[in-house]
Amino acid sequence: MKQVARPVFFIPAGNMQDSYNTLERPAEGIYREKGSRFLAFGYPVEKLEEARDIIAGLTKKYHDARHHCYAYRISYPKEIFKTSDDGEPSGTAGKPIYGQLLANDLTNILVVVVRYFGGSLLGKGGLINAYRSATADMFIQASVVTRFVEVKIRITFPYEVLNSVMKILKDSDLLPEDPVFDTFCSMVLVVRRNIYTAICGKLEGIPGLTKATF
Repeated sequence: MKQVARPVFFIPAGNMQDSYNTLERPAEGIYREKGSRFLAFGYPVEKLEEARDIIAGLTKKYHDARHHCYAYRISYPKEIFKTSDDGEPSGTAGKPIYGQLLANDLTNILVVVVRYFGGSLLGKGGLINAYRSATADMFIQASVVTRFVEVKIRITFPYEVLNSVMKILKDSDLLPEDPVFDTFCSMVLVVRRNIYTAICGKLEGIPGLTKATF
């Protein structure tokens, strides 16, 4: 897996985690055993609905396959995970796929492994190895990105305290977004989770300033 870094994800202020690893972009892998083909598809996802749509799309696209097994893990904005064996013996497909997500310390990710049956039974041990190996091959092809958990804050304040606000932004290396300068000014700040509390403390000391996270 290739490692790259890019801050992109926003969550409500209540979650204290500051960063996590996920796929930078969709990736694919494959494993073959006794005529069966196991096609692994990995996707970065941020919402449960997104994961469900991808699963439905792959099931339709590979409608002639015997099984469409998967695991997803979404940690932000809330913890959600699920595995599916889709007709394979219990614990032989979704669980080993999910185990690879944990082993690689990845979240906000969906992996679907599509199996084309080759005519020979693999047994439980063989299936576990096949689904794990297909997922592992997908990760070999993938690039992993570290995404920083950030909070968006909209602040509003009277023009008279603009200099005080801008000093805080300069000292904290923050760039305002969508600034409006008038009798009352407003702007959006994108703040990393690990300095959110400190920034809010500084802003709260400015007369007439109000803030809201979103």
